[in-house]
Amino acid sequence: MPPSVPSPRRVARILRTSLFAQVACALVLGIVVGRLWPDTATTFQPLGDGFVRLIKAVISPLVFCVVVVGITKAGGLKAFGRIGLKALIWFEVASTAALFLGLIAANVVGPGWGMHADPSKLDASAVDGKTGGGSLPSTGEFILNALPQSAVGAFAENSLLQVLVLACLVGAALLHLGNAKVPQVLPAIEQVQDVVFAIVGFIMKLAPLAVFGAMVHLVGEYGLGVIKTYGKLIVLCYAVALLFLALLAVALKAVTGLSLWKFVRYTREEMLLALGTASSETVMPRMMQKLRQAGCRDDAVGLVLPTGYSFNLDGASIYLSIGTLFIAQAVGVDLSLGQQITVVLVLMLTSKGMAGVPGSAFLALSATASSLGVIPAGAVALLLGVDRIMDSMRVATNLLGNCVAVFAVSRWEGALDTERAKKMLDGEIAFVEEDGEPRTQESATQGPGPESAKAEIPARSTKEPTPEVG
Repeated sequence: MPPSVPSPRRVARILRTSLFAQVACALVLGIVVGRLWPDTATTFQPLGDGFVRLIKAVISPLVFCVVVVGITKAGGLKAFGRIGLKALIWFEVASTAALFLGLIAANVVGPGWGMHADPSKLDASAVDGKTGGGSLPSTGEFILNALPQSAVGAFAENSLLQVLVLACLVGAALLHLGNAKVPQVLPAIEQVQDVVFAIVGFIMKLAPLAVFGAMVHLVGEYGLGVIKTYGKLIVLCYAVALLFLALLAVALKAVTGLSLWKFVRYTREEMLLALGTASSETVMPRMMQKLRQAGCRDDAVGLVLPTGYSFNLDGASIYLSIGTLFIAQAVGVDLSLGQQITVVLVLMLTSKGMAGVPGSAFLALSATASSLGVIPAGAVALLLGVDRIMDSMRVATNLLGNCVAVFAVSRWEGALDTERAKKMLDGEIAFVEEDGEPRTQESATQGPGPESAKAEIPARSTKEPTPEVG
């Protein structure tokens, strides 16, 4: 029998009810408009930028509320400290593996050999324009910048690490004082958290407009010709990223028994939005919500995911290692094994201070080239034309790497309801929107039906011990 063709009414219902379908259509439409009318690139750019601003406005208060509630319900700071330590160990192992994987692939494929680029003819000042003349913080500066100078400033500047420090202090104070002295504070913070999640739900309705504007700007500003020029480098970076994600999938299966592919299907709306806007920050609030409903305890989600945005940049590590060797090969420099080990050591340090710094990838590449002393600094400009194309690879890999870290660390700490996680990823339990309307994996594409609307939503088992009272 020939395959059934969806009726116009059914298609209209899917577009009306499925955020994934809306974002996918906006993505395709943005590419078409940017290709046909490239002069409109700057016209539609504010759509994407405005959406990112709205999301960033709620990230700090959301992280603060989730972490404070997580600490108080975890029962003590010791459990929270163990989660943080295990997360940092996971981050370091994962990012180092990504660096070595990128170096090995670049040595085998050699994406830059044969280009015979002349560094003297490259516009090195263009790199300064990309980075704004800034620099990556040193290790001491990075640690100092993580400490808040002002409680209001931490939220105003959207500094996640500073907000995390404040949240830890507030959570510790609530544990010390106990419910007898401050009985109203914790319920108030939980109510604020619910309000923020509701705001995120409102903002997410604008996601298709944001993706459309971002894609029109990308295609109109940079065109599709760059893919032909840097095709070998682009294919290599994306192929290595897929290989790294496959390794992550194996690690996730071994540690938790969960499927990474099912998780991608579970979060396909957020993944497509992150790819379309080239920003993982746009989906952090929704990812926190989905991870919590998938059985991860609040304290693990609140600490591991935001910290990963600063410490666990797996996609950026792949790009930086391949990019460094690409530059060296393009200018005819053959790096020795010792020099390549130096590349790994330098990038292990510089990649930890990249988050939130304009043009951070070029600053890290410039620092690496300077440390080697054999690559002209101006050669970094070779990657200016292709950097924006790499955003999708970096965003997807960074985001999935952080989510896998949340599941793995939660499992090690006993903060993961594995049975609920499996049922959630299989679609047996509905994901609940903040407006209270249940949406299963099936209804995400077909719209809410009578059965899914009446499905019983089991309460999330957190297995939280009684909080300590100081």
